[in-house]
Parts: sequence; structure tokens; C-alpha cells
Amino acid sequence: MGILSGNPKEEPMHYGEVYSVWMHLNAAKACVAAYETMLNHAGDEDLKNLISDILEEGTKEEIAEIENLLKDHGVGLPPTPPARTEACIENIPPGARFLDPEIANKISMDLAAGLVGCSTVMGQCIREDIAAIFARFHAKKAQFSTKCLRLLKDKGWLVPPPLHIDQSDC
Repeated sequence: MGILSGNPKEEPMHYGEVYSVWMHLNAAKACVAAYETMLNHAGDEDLKNLISDILEEGTKEEIAEIENLLKDHGVGLPPTPPARTEACIENIPPGARFLDPEIANKISMDLAAGLVGCSTVMGQCIREDIAAIFARFHAKKAQFSTKCLRLLKDKGWLVPPPLHIDQSDC
């Protein structure tokens, strides 16, 4: 029987795991505050539904699970930003309002960064249970990424990079 070969939940976390999990929690809490604000700015119902799903089925569930993990290991938690109040979109001046395409593209970018972040944590882990947690988070983000991409395409909000078309005469 080798080192760290018992029940993973009873094993200590190494410093890299602690740091990466703590940073993921910090970022997730910041996303909740940002997405609650974006929800106030969004006008499109499909976009509002996507944001609400990401908040309820994704980010807030991640936060609860990670907080429990860190608490169980005696790790202090990052601060939680205050919840954002609901605002009427008509009360936000046009020049100060985020537009739906901007919101959708920002969410797409955040999801892509989240996929990389989850993969990084999984690669750093020596604890199978933590790697499995982040594999679940990764799968959920991949699902949301697909929904977001479909929304961007359906609404005409996707800004593709220059497309490469092979024009050689071969």
C-alpha cells in the first residue's frame, strides 16, 4: 500500500490543490455578481434563461460544493460579493447598458476560460475525488458552452475570426 492510497476524502490536499480550488471559488463568486448584473441588462429572453441556468445549475452549485470541500480541510474562504438587486432594464441609460451580444460573448469567453481552469485543476490533482468534482464542473461548462454557441449563432451575435479558405489551384 503506497502513500495516499486510502480514502481520498481523508487525504490532505496539497498546496496546489488548495490554491487552485480556492481561486476557482473566488472566480465563481465573482461570476455570480457579474451575471446577476448582466441579467439586469439583458433584454433577450433566451439570453436571460441561459444566464439564469448558468447561475442556478452551474455556478451556485459549484460554490456550495467547493465551500464544503475547503471548510472540511480548514481552509478560509474568499469573500462573497453582495447579491445584486433586480433592476428594471428601462432604468439603465442606453449608453451605460451592456448589450445582449456583448453579454453573450462575455459569457462564452468565461465558459471557455472555465473549461481551461477545470482542466488545469484536474491535471494538478492527486486526489481522485477533487479531480472528479472538477470533471463534473467541466462537463457542465461544456454543456453551457454548447448552448451559448447555439444562442450566439441563432441570434446573429457570433463574431467569427477571419475564415481561411484554401484558394490554391492544386
